[in-house]
Amino acid sequence: MKFDTSGLESHGRLVGASDELLSGFSAAPSFAIPNTTDFDCFQKEAIQMVKPAKGTTTLAFIFKDGVMVAADSRASMGGYISSQSVKKIIEINPYMLGTMAGGAADCQFWHRNLGIKCRLHELANKRRISVTGASKLLANILYNYRGMGLSVGTMIAGWDETGPGLFYVDSDGGRLKGKRFSVGSGSPYAYGVLDNGYHYDMSVEEAAELARRAIYHATFRDGASGGVASVYYVGPDGWKKLSGDDVAELHYNYYPVESTVVEQEMVED
Repeated sequence: MKFDTSGLESHGRLVGASDELLSGFSAAPSFAIPNTTDFDCFQKEAIQMVKPAKGTTTLAFIFKDGVMVAADSRASMGGYISSQSVKKIIEINPYMLGTMAGGAADCQFWHRNLGIKCRLHELANKRRISVTGASKLLANILYNYRGMGLSVGTMIAGWDETGPGLFYVDSDGGRLKGKRFSVGSGSPYAYGVLDNGYHYDMSVEEAAELARRAIYHATFRDGASGGVASVYYVGPDGWKKLSGDDVAELHYNYYPVESTVVEQEMVED
């Protein structure tokens, strides 16, 4: 028996097809290479040229009653303010919060992803994941994506079986444990207020006021920070939002307008 394989044979040229139509199919794709002697340096400079300028102010610190977390709400793209109402404190679970600094999309996606993994851990082990475990999980995930353009600088704050916990995690997979952190372009100004007013034995009201004042002063000096100063408290019963104040109104609370004395005018009779 003989099989007919003529249908499997490829024909070199279509009948009636012009050379112009076939030229696009036969030509291999190509692109121009930059005329430079140091391509690695050129690539780094090109990335910096198109890299968007970002700015924010977030902070968190541990005190005797738990963890206080605060952030502004401004999103900027270089010199352009794109939003004044961004939620930069993300609820991972009822006992854990994450902050956003860097690329908004990167932070939001990976915090949502972390929330899913924390819930799956709780269902599998019949207990909530610890703050240490959640931060390590996020650091391991981001480490696998290092060098791929992610921009994440976050703090994981929460309460677990060991008490309050606070960790800083970045997009290179770095992870630090500490008592107080501030992340973003306004962090130097926030650190100045925090270092001056922080002490461990504060009450919840004192800690909330310190966090609010630190965010305000950062927004006052940093052009990429602004909007609303949101303050969250994480304690044994979970997180709770304490306040969300417009920084323009806070300005007049901290620096009230002084009434000026008007000199009496001379009136001719």
